[in-house]
Amino acid sequence: MIKGKKKDGKKKDAKKDGKRSAAEKSEESLGTPTDSSLTTLGDLPSDSLGEETPAIPEAPDEEPVAEEPPAPPVPLFHEEPLLAQVIVESYEGEQVNEFYEGEGFICFEGGNTYKGLFSEGRMNGEGTYTWADGVKYEGTFVKNVPTHCGRYTWSDGTVYEGSIQDGLRHGYGVFRSGTHPIFYAGFWCNGKRHGKGKIYYDQEQTSWYAGDWVNNVREGWGFRRYRSGNTYFGQWKQNLRHGHGKMIWLADNQEYEGEWECGLQHGSGMHTWFFKRMDLSKYSLWNEYAGNFVKGERHGHGTFLYSDGTMYSGEWAHNKKHGKGIFVFKSGVCLEGEFENDRAVERPPRQGSAVKAKNRRATSPRKNFGTKRTAVVNALGKISVLGSDLDLDVSSLLAFFPREDRENESQKVELAVLRHISKLRRAYYFYCTLGCTSCDNTCNMTMLQFWRFLKDCNFHLCSVTLAEIDRVLRGDQSPKDIHDPSDIVLFRTFVCYLVHLAFHIYHEKCKDEVPHLQKCFLEMMSRNVLPSACCVQGILYSGGEFSSFAMNYLEKCWEIYGDFCRPCPTPPFDSTVKLRQFLWMLDDFKLLSEQLTAPIVLEILVKVGASVPDIYGVNLELEMVFLEFFESLLECALVYVTEDMVLKKEAEDNKKRSSFEIKEVPNETSAVSLTEQAPPQPQRPGEDTEPAPQPSLLETLLSFPITPGESKDDGSMPNKDVKEEEDSYPEKELIDEPKEDKDEQKELCSFWMCQVEIFFTTKLFPAFEREIVLRDKIKEKKPQDAELAELRKIQAEELKRLIAEKEEEEEARKQEAIALQESVRLSEEASSSWETLLYWRNLQLKKEVSKREPSPTKSPRGSEAKAAPTATKATADRKKRK
Repeated sequence: MIKGKKKDGKKKDAKKDGKRSAAEKSEESLGTPTDSSLTTLGDLPSDSLGEETPAIPEAPDEEPVAEEPPAPPVPLFHEEPLLAQVIVESYEGEQVNEFYEGEGFICFEGGNTYKGLFSEGRMNGEGTYTWADGVKYEGTFVKNVPTHCGRYTWSDGTVYEGSIQDGLRHGYGVFRSGTHPIFYAGFWCNGKRHGKGKIYYDQEQTSWYAGDWVNNVREGWGFRRYRSGNTYFGQWKQNLRHGHGKMIWLADNQEYEGEWECGLQHGSGMHTWFFKRMDLSKYSLWNEYAGNFVKGERHGHGTFLYSDGTMYSGEWAHNKKHGKGIFVFKSGVCLEGEFENDRAVERPPRQGSAVKAKNRRATSPRKNFGTKRTAVVNALGKISVLGSDLDLDVSSLLAFFPREDRENESQKVELAVLRHISKLRRAYYFYCTLGCTSCDNTCNMTMLQFWRFLKDCNFHLCSVTLAEIDRVLRGDQSPKDIHDPSDIVLFRTFVCYLVHLAFHIYHEKCKDEVPHLQKCFLEMMSRNVLPSACCVQGILYSGGEFSSFAMNYLEKCWEIYGDFCRPCPTPPFDSTVKLRQFLWMLDDFKLLSEQLTAPIVLEILVKVGASVPDIYGVNLELEMVFLEFFESLLECALVYVTEDMVLKKEAEDNKKRSSFEIKEVPNETSAVSLTEQAPPQPQRPGEDTEPAPQPSLLETLLSFPITPGESKDDGSMPNKDVKEEEDSYPEKELIDEPKEDKDEQKELCSFWMCQVEIFFTTKLFPAFEREIVLRDKIKEKKPQDAELAELRKIQAEELKRLIAEKEEEEEARKQEAIALQESVRLSEEASSSWETLLYWRNLQLKKEVSKREPSPTKSPRGSEAKAAPTATKATADRKKRK
């Protein structure tokens, strides 16, 4: 690029030197000079592009749905400036053979500068290039070209950091506008958004898109959330909804799923209008249209099902019934003929219309159309006075009474329930809505909410724990389902549970009163339900926003609860957690600290109602149901996490945001939450699952979506003049006080959520994961230990066998030695006895010989002749004996 000598402002003729020609060739590779200032591009998506489609009105005579206010104009977008074919004015640094080498600083004609590494006269390595208009690039250069990883910073504060190729954004990178609340994290290709990515359009991060991009436009599968809370998930083309997708209008309680074209409903689809559930009713109401659409209107053939049971099936034109069709009234009367402008042209009577209407309902999309009322027969074969929707099953309780009293007991307890049925329904549906986020306001009570009802009504103070209550009411179920917090409790089951519980608690107190079941039930209602129901206690359901936030950690905490459960030794052999095990768990997880000590944990257990203190202290052998377990963890979080920890966490998050740390592909951009309904797509090269830079903790928690009534763009809000007029009223001082209290409550709730998030995500869950990993390692090591123990056992047995064999050999040698010694002894004894015998025999022989010898007076010749044969005979006898 640059030769070693300074240039005086004029280009010199190229020399024939090979090195210099190579330098000039590299200089030409820089391209033509371009302006690095801001340029307005029309392909930058904003809130104004792909504007949110208003919900289709249910009927033409209704008030049209107001569209959202238009978004601000397309913000300015930045292009990467190119390195100009510039002339060097000055250079400071090292040189080798008249070429810049090593680290140096260079000034170009026009005000551009570069500071960094050089190699063979080219910018090569890490360096910083600054244009005269303030744009700066920091990163890697390869032969004068920005490549690999780098960071662009524009003069207005806009920043891009990520992968660079040939000076353009290419690969994964993060872009943040300095003048507009635009933030994008995802893939780029040749300077444009291309591939998976997520973009935020506002500071509160309530308006965003996550999905596929093609050349800076939304195209493919993606999820779009608007400021109003409305959402769309489906296919896109040229920044517009195009293809199959699902749109939900949150404020209007409407949704559409089907085909789209150019941002409007077009083709086959289903549009649903939800109505708010009526009080004391668990059934939702809605209108539904399934058929053809043309440019956002019902047009063509379709079927409309009304909430009252009425149905129309036929032709439509511009949202009105037009053409041939059949209209079925809720009474079953059928009207078939021509319709014009949403009205019937003629109404001829038809025979057998009710039968045809019934058949049409049977084939309609709504399955529960036209239910039939049935009578309920109780356990004694009598028709219940409670109606068809309430089956009071007290057969197990009637078994405790004589046969002649059972009918009277059943009738009296049904009358007692009927007397309080409205209060029980109100309590049931009140607790059903705790923590409920159903869009159509329909929900059923779960065991978690039923436990909260029992706690609020102080049933746990009647010398019985919630775990024991579960065994009484649900002992016939499988052990793993007895304490399941997600099990559904229908209203009839709710009433049956209360009757059984009343008998279990008050049968001793009311044993002399008749009718017994009725007295027990009325005693329970007067003591427990009527005074305390609907007065919610505990931290879990203390506020709607906090409850919704805490529910995010419910599933993981249920997993921890199940891991620490121990089976009961008596039937039904269900598994629960005792207070002692809960305390041990905190100790094993190293969560006991100066703030959260063991005595404070015991106070928390008493506070959530898991234990009732007595004169002897807290009984740690009591069992906990999951509600008590979860609320105890929430209370521990508020004690364990201090304000300093929250501030430290916020500072760390802000530091991460400001540093723009570029990691590998984040999980949310590689997956973009498109696992639901989206067809499988091949993974793009270089995709990974690392998390992207997230906003700070407090900002995330304080930036919840604005409800439709609180929208800044809502037309019902007072304008500036009205606001100024209201400020002049003296009553405003009184109005501001509850507003300040509300703000304080909101700040306190946000602080609680910070504490809960820090406790669960940085302390409890990682400790549990480490515990699981440790257990897995122990399990993996167990077979090895078993094999090693088996090997040691075999070696011990072999050693024992060898020792036994050696002992046997030693014993055999000892026996042989003893036998040898004995044989020697016997031989010695035998030889000595023979010598003794021979000695005595010789003496005898000598005596005999001496007796046989002649006297000395006889002639010697005769005696010698006589003695010779005797001696010869004695010698022969002695040899014979030997």
